[in-house]
Amino acid sequence: MSINTIPDKLPKKFLIRLKRGKYDDALLFTLAVFGPHKLNELVNDLSKSIIHRMDEELFRDWVSKLKNYGFIEEYKKNNDHYFKATEKGKDELLSRVENTFMIRYLKKFFSQWLGPIEPEKENKSLYVLKYRDVIFGLLSVYWRLCDFLNAAKKNKKVGPDDSISLGKRLEYNAEQYSSNPAIYYEDVMYTYKEFNENVNQYANYLLSLGVTKGEAINIFVENRPELLFLIGAMSKIGTIGALINTRQRSSILQHSLKLNPVKIYIIGEELIKPFEEIKSELGLTGKEKLYFLKDKGKIDIPEDFVDLKKEIDDESKENPSIKTEIKGKDTHIYIFTSGTTGLPKAVHIRNMYTVTSIDAWSETILHMIPDDIMYISLPLFHSNAIHIAWSAAIGGGSAIAIARRFSVRNFWKDIIKFNATCFNYIGEICRYLFNQPPSPEDRKHRVYKICGNGLRPEIWKEFKERFGIREVYEHYGMTEMWGAFVNYLNLDCTVGYNAAPYAIVKYNIENNEPERGKNGFLQRVEEGQAGLLVIQTISEYIFAGYTDKTASEKKLLYDVFEKGDVWMNASDVVRNIGYNHAQFVDRLGDTFRWKGENVSTTEVEDIISSFEEIDHASVYGVEIPGYEGRVGMASILATIKHEKFDFNNFVKTLQDNLPKYAIPIFIRFLSQLNTTSTYKIQKYDMKKIGFNIKKTNNPIYVYLPRSAKYTLLTERIYENILNRKYRF
Repeated sequence: MSINTIPDKLPKKFLIRLKRGKYDDALLFTLAVFGPHKLNELVNDLSKSIIHRMDEELFRDWVSKLKNYGFIEEYKKNNDHYFKATEKGKDELLSRVENTFMIRYLKKFFSQWLGPIEPEKENKSLYVLKYRDVIFGLLSVYWRLCDFLNAAKKNKKVGPDDSISLGKRLEYNAEQYSSNPAIYYEDVMYTYKEFNENVNQYANYLLSLGVTKGEAINIFVENRPELLFLIGAMSKIGTIGALINTRQRSSILQHSLKLNPVKIYIIGEELIKPFEEIKSELGLTGKEKLYFLKDKGKIDIPEDFVDLKKEIDDESKENPSIKTEIKGKDTHIYIFTSGTTGLPKAVHIRNMYTVTSIDAWSETILHMIPDDIMYISLPLFHSNAIHIAWSAAIGGGSAIAIARRFSVRNFWKDIIKFNATCFNYIGEICRYLFNQPPSPEDRKHRVYKICGNGLRPEIWKEFKERFGIREVYEHYGMTEMWGAFVNYLNLDCTVGYNAAPYAIVKYNIENNEPERGKNGFLQRVEEGQAGLLVIQTISEYIFAGYTDKTASEKKLLYDVFEKGDVWMNASDVVRNIGYNHAQFVDRLGDTFRWKGENVSTTEVEDIISSFEEIDHASVYGVEIPGYEGRVGMASILATIKHEKFDFNNFVKTLQDNLPKYAIPIFIRFLSQLNTTSTYKIQKYDMKKIGFNIKKTNNPIYVYLPRSAKYTLLTERIYENILNRKYRF
């Protein structure tokens, strides 16, 4: 089945020409705005509307003319013929559409979020958006502008005291899309009706236990339908599901389980062992209820556990009857921060946040329909999976296909098996996929749109081209933050814009604080410049906050642009790229300063990871005695042993792509990378070890002063560095 992106709505003069068999405008529009297309995606069944198909003979005639003008190119990939617009063709399309009523309307409408949309003044920065790209972005959403507006209106009306919840949306879908698939998992499928019935059985059982609104329940279960049944059940009855990170072990797991007072623990069969290892440290009184959630049935139920699946067997499948109204301001789950900068913190997720996510991601952003299937390989205790991927599917009456966990080997196989049309990602997943050798599976799928965060600008366009992705809905947000940046216009290399008030301000890395001007207020950066992201908190619901009030207070900045205003410190460095759009640069804690310059670790990581003998890289700053600031150090996962590593070409790659101050002084060869549950590399321990060869068996190389190569770090060289024998 091909996915057609020739839009329903074209400029009027284009439609008139199309109906007369003149395809040049429509072809240019499709290829310039929506990207490369296969032949069979442009020439379709004649039974379809004229806007959705082209007569092949006429099509080839117009293709020939457009190719002669240099407006489009034809090329072959994996035995398929593709067509794409050239730069000349894109300029030609811009000249044809710029003065149409459609463009005038779109510019006026979107200026409320993007500011004036006019040809840019001369700006040599590589990081500033171009006027033509923004215009094409506006054209890409015009055909679904009604959905965009409807979702925006619905979300504007959502208030903290409204009677709304995830549970009510599930009940609506059970009626509206009763026989539609809701979940695919391994070889099982649940319709929306069956899904809701399972949710109800868990909800009714929990009510029979006497649980009350606002009571938290710890849930420690891996990706499988039962986890979603539990989340749905708790949203219906007002209890709060504390979604414990399934990768946690030992003291960190103990910390998360003890963070909220609970009387009920629900532990998946697959996670009984790590729970049992720390159970004695939880301070259980014996009054708590411990539930065993059966998985494959490979282990016996421990003595002090109750078989939850057995308990719910006889429960009613009808929607539960509750006495207390559930409102938008009520918390329905706790999601834990990743713990990359300390112990995990529990974040309140309110019903209004989830409900607005459903409408925003399904209608405004992804335009989900019942035929769509969203593939989810990220953990379901993570906001990306719940509030983007699953929410989008719920809003569109679409299905999700769940993977137990992300697997590079099985990713495209699963995509093909479940016939998925979209998937959600984080940057690390895209990098893992991109680093694999090319395969026929790269394009043997139906996926044409993806959503997530962290796709790096350095591989963005190549990733789309290689895997045949047309729409990338990158976003930037925080679990604890209301509102988000979203790439609504499907532009390249940007997290998009944020309708909520935000600013990018100057930040002093050395003093670890925002810079204030002579008037005592923060200073905004210019276009093309990077700075600290701050979000205005105009109500208590804008910053959801943590369960730990002290941690919440630390995120707030006061008297930012005027006396008495309050803004949230996002703790991230982003770049102002114009038209109210931003580009993610780095985590604030990762950026370091060397030789008087700020070094972005993610940008250095991208260059290092592009080298063919390196799979993954983690860059951070380490201190050298006697020097201000930090020097760069990279821990890498190489494809070959360090003795055979091609340092000469590696150094050339660094020198060709990085300023001298950003080239890492130390390179550490790892046997494996420690990552969080969402595949983010954990830098804390690596920073602690630094280049101390006495604390690691991994080989470390050093880029010594007056040397054009990396040298193996020996004890003698290490001592010389500590004794300041070298001048870096």
